[in-house]
Amino acid sequence: MDDLREIEAIKRLKYKYMRCLDQKRWAEMAECFTEDARTSYGDGKYAFAGRDAILRFLTDAMDRPSFLSSHRVHHPEIQLESVDTARGTWALEDFVLDPERGLIIQGAAFYSDEYVKRDGVWRIRFTGYTRTFEYVEPLSGRPGLRLTAGYGAVDA
Repeated sequence: MDDLREIEAIKRLKYKYMRCLDQKRWAEMAECFTEDARTSYGDGKYAFAGRDAILRFLTDAMDRPSFLSSHRVHHPEIQLESVDTARGTWALEDFVLDPERGLIIQGAAFYSDEYVKRDGVWRIRFTGYTRTFEYVEPLSGRPGLRLTAGYGAVDA
């Protein structure tokens, strides 16, 4: 039962990370990482070391009212390696609407994570994903597209 509780705590951590990403809750997201965390997003194209550098990248890339995203993770495979370390693999499906750049981005990937438990709390020490596919479509290809609800909605 203890292992199941630890695995559930790690799942909740990853879900929080994804929620904070889409809701742009950067201060809350900081709680998900160790201070020395590392990332390797987009097959290593966007690699960062340190919680501050990771959050700076995410806010620079996503912290605009018009930038809308939906990141969904599922099918977790979590392996407890010790009482305070674990690894996880997650399937990712993401959708990004970026009117400022005139793009829709959609894809799928697999996250590989490392977790550590410090002071009784699980945190992400490493997270990164490798794409299975990604496609980019110009918004100009969807002339009738109108955002009617959401953080950046103009007609909501």
